[in-house]
Amino acid sequence: MSLMNWFEDKRKFGGLIGAFIEKATKGYIFSERERDKYIKIDTTKGLWTRCDNCENMLYVRFLRQNKRICEECGYHLQMSSTERIELLIDNGTWHPMDEDMTARDILKFSDEDSYKNRIIFYQKRTGLTDAIQTGIGKLNGIPIALGVMDFQFMGGSMGSVVGEKITRLVEYATSKSIPVIIVCSSGGARMQEGTLSLMQMAKISSVLQIHQAQKKLLYIAILTYPTTGGVTASFGMLGDIIIAEPKAYIAFAGKRVIEQTLRQKIPDGFQVAESLFDHGLLDLIVPRNLLKGVLSEIFELYSSAPRKGYNEYFFKQKFVENKNS
Repeated sequence: MSLMNWFEDKRKFGGLIGAFIEKATKGYIFSERERDKYIKIDTTKGLWTRCDNCENMLYVRFLRQNKRICEECGYHLQMSSTERIELLIDNGTWHPMDEDMTARDILKFSDEDSYKNRIIFYQKRTGLTDAIQTGIGKLNGIPIALGVMDFQFMGGSMGSVVGEKITRLVEYATSKSIPVIIVCSSGGARMQEGTLSLMQMAKISSVLQIHQAQKKLLYIAILTYPTTGGVTASFGMLGDIIIAEPKAYIAFAGKRVIEQTLRQKIPDGFQVAESLFDHGLLDLIVPRNLLKGVLSEIFELYSSAPRKGYNEYFFKQKFVENKNS
């Protein structure tokens, strides 16, 4: 019996015994979502994982080579922020910003554990200082400002550090007349920071208004699984162009909360990217392996539009590159 057949036979047993055995294998056959429940497991050392959609067993090495897209059903599994930067940015052109910025426990928040300890734990677990990476790089030779949220860091929640890093990124992009891309993956505002986290919604929206409306510069929002809460209610839906990955979960409140508030049943799948696209809330649904090419084409089209600012910078960069070559 092959190893794959052994895994498949094991999966069919189900029940409590099967679940217990799976948990005891320390990340080798956990699904991506199940791993967040057992955060002490080092999932980077796992050999196998399970697709959240079709439940087929996937070899992690091949899955990474396939940009974390299930080869059986095409489902897009979650990616880390570092993997997304490697996906979008040309090699050797990434320059991170504000890497040393960390959160402070102003409210002295504590539930099962203190907020300070949680921050330290997730910093050690992910190697990040907070739930987003920001920086400047080139996408097929085009200079851009990029922010990538990371769901593995406290569910990608938006606190003061996330808000400040995005604000500084947009301000820098505005001063240099380059477009902004923000890849969203978040559970919403960070409850441990209370009102301070909610203030980030207005702060980011205000700098984007300057970038988009006053300076006529491009901002593209990319919504991935999941994008919810305060992120959806602010910069997630403010893009000049809003792109989503296939089957991405995009919402403000969850289905259960909506049903309890409205006292009526909500249809299944109404918060999935395809449903939102059908109702006009999204501009494009782009598979992950095509995303870089699509973004490149959008920038090429935008550079040809009769707008000041980005056009001048874009053509100046092209002139310098052609001159050097």
